[in-house]
Amino acid sequence: MMEVNMHKAGFVNIVGNPNVGKSTLMNQLVGERISIATFKAQTTRHRIMGIVNTPEMQIVFSDTPGVLKPNYKLQESMLAFSESALQDADVLLYVTDVIENPEKNMDFLAKVQKMTIPVLLLINKIDESEQKALGDIVEKWHGLLPNAEILPISAKNKFGVDMLLKRIQELLPESPAYFDKDQLTDKPARFFVSEIIREKILLYYDKEIPYSVEVAVERFKEDERHIHINAIIYVERDSQKGIIIGHQGVALKKVGTEARKSLEKFFGKPIFLEVFVKVDKDWRSSERELNHFGYNPE
Repeated sequence: MMEVNMHKAGFVNIVGNPNVGKSTLMNQLVGERISIATFKAQTTRHRIMGIVNTPEMQIVFSDTPGVLKPNYKLQESMLAFSESALQDADVLLYVTDVIENPEKNMDFLAKVQKMTIPVLLLINKIDESEQKALGDIVEKWHGLLPNAEILPISAKNKFGVDMLLKRIQELLPESPAYFDKDQLTDKPARFFVSEIIREKILLYYDKEIPYSVEVAVERFKEDERHIHINAIIYVERDSQKGIIIGHQGVALKKVGTEARKSLEKFFGKPIFLEVFVKVDKDWRSSERELNHFGYNPE
């Protein structure tokens, strides 16, 4: 009898402190296989970072905001939530590196030790470590998390990434896909475009400005060689419009240029991006406007 390969699918939660290389790893794991539509959080426990689809599987990568705090101390109020969020996955990826002190998150490690799902401990940046030092680090982590599988990787150099994907596939349960595998249509692409522009606004303006803006993609037209995009940044007041545009348009031009670079990297095509700024005093209080921006999905 011919063996039928069952489809596998599941949630893989990624946790780790800042600067250990989580985002570099995500870029290597997901790459162009990302399904953009699913960037929006589907549940309160998962913030979806990306999805890998193959004919045989679907891996939904997500992280759990607030599990590891930047000050390396879990707040009491987060503990119960964190524990349930961690268990609410099929596989946990704990990302650390060769520099981080393994003992600085002992409260959190105690939680991880009690977990019943498979834990893959990824020691990143092994290109920055000597062989013996790496051996000592592995030994230390093995003592702290005896049930975890330890995989040394270098996300920057793509070392160990394919092996990690293979191991995740082995650990995933048999399941149909959670999300449509053919979601790279212009609607989800529009969502990703607006997220990229919003990200650049967060980077380049004082912190109060990004919270009073919204981004809508009015035009997304793709042909074989290019993508043409028109986007509108909505603000609530004329004064905010002036700040977004900047003196002689310099600020807006910078945001547009940086967004275009990121979009070209993502889509792998030259992008023609036009960004406009409009005042819409009611966007945050109007249900119609919020629906338009996707905050109240049907």
